[in-house]
Amino acid sequence: MVLWVATSIFAGRLSGPAPEDAVTTKLVCRMISRYHISRHPIDDEISQKLLQRYVEDLDPNKLYFLQSDIDAMQRYRNELDDLLKAGDVRFGFDTFNLYLERLNEKIDLAHKLIDAKHDFTVDETLVVDPDVLTWAKTPEELNERWRKRIKYELLLKKLDGTPLEKAREELHRRYKNIRTMMSQTEDFEKLETYLTALTHCFDPHSSYMSPQSLEEFRIAMELSLEGIGAALRWKDGYTVVEQIIPGGAADADGRLEVGDKIVAVAQGEDGEFVDVVEMKLTKVVRLIRGKRGTVVRLRVKKADTGETKEIALVRQRIELHEQEVKGEILPPKRTNGKRIGVIHIPSFYRDFRGEQSGREDFKSAARDLERVLRKFQQEGGLDGLIIDLRFNGGGALSEAIEVTGLFIDDGPVVQVKNEYGRIKTHRDPIPDSLYKGPLVIVT
Repeated sequence: MVLWVATSIFAGRLSGPAPEDAVTTKLVCRMISRYHISRHPIDDEISQKLLQRYVEDLDPNKLYFLQSDIDAMQRYRNELDDLLKAGDVRFGFDTFNLYLERLNEKIDLAHKLIDAKHDFTVDETLVVDPDVLTWAKTPEELNERWRKRIKYELLLKKLDGTPLEKAREELHRRYKNIRTMMSQTEDFEKLETYLTALTHCFDPHSSYMSPQSLEEFRIAMELSLEGIGAALRWKDGYTVVEQIIPGGAADADGRLEVGDKIVAVAQGEDGEFVDVVEMKLTKVVRLIRGKRGTVVRLRVKKADTGETKEIALVRQRIELHEQEVKGEILPPKRTNGKRIGVIHIPSFYRDFRGEQSGREDFKSAARDLERVLRKFQQEGGLDGLIIDLRFNGGGALSEAIEVTGLFIDDGPVVQVKNEYGRIKTHRDPIPDSLYKGPLVIVT
């Protein structure tokens, strides 16, 4: 079950929940109580589970909270259910803010420990299994845990052949980046983390999606977005162009290149530039994306010359073809001359909005799979087929059913039980099968 509800930290005051968060929280609680298959109420039992789960989600390796912090939180162990149903998520925000404060403190410590002198001849033990670890009882015990952690990270780099000074530089950079990213945690992310911890108390597959996460989910399902057509990555404070997507606005313009660093973004023909150096990648992406036909201006530091240039691009619809179903025939030398096909299905995507609007070419994993299978048939058929689902993150159940239908003649595919205990059988909607030969599915 996925709940879709459309509704500077270290340097300043840590923020709290907004008034609209109460509305969202009440709605999520009502949806869980009404629609979750377990029919389990949000009660003291759920409250106790939530307290433990949320703390472990924030600090799974027990590196930030002390036992005294956990003890102080116990006063809420039977109250979180009532607070949530009343729309009160202050505990979630306060705990997240405490986590951010402690993280900041420990990153300061990490930088000191990176530069400290370590004796690598001493026989020491570092416990990393969170199920074995207990919460540190004193700040000194927690600091000792960090000393061993930093020493271990330096030792790993030393074993890889990295000189000690370079290893220190790399670790300083790593912890600086962690601080930069976490210091820009937004309030919607805090709420999403807390409410998802709540849904996970019912089952591991139910989640709360913020509007921002829902937009990312929509892009993954539709394999399209509105933007400039550039894949970006974050490196040492800079948003760097990783790839120019063929057919996109950046590709057609030709001025933006792989390796270029985006240092500022402006909206429209005359909007003011916003400095994006040290800005979290997700924030930069939200600034660059926008409604098709609108202008976005980028201030870019060129990879080849270091020169700073301004590039104006008109956003357009970008098709994410690289994430579609793809097929290939293995080289005959590897298959003793047999024609063995491999089909990669990265997700069970389906453009529901395109389908509902009447688009005949809406994106569909089953449609793309059928296209690949027919292409194989036209090229001489197959002696065997491998379906690669290793990196498949899921998707639409209806799409998974149709994909299955391409390989069976008829019959039930899956049964679904609703919150009232009624069972519905979903059958193969496709008459006959498109492929009947030997089949291997890799998961």
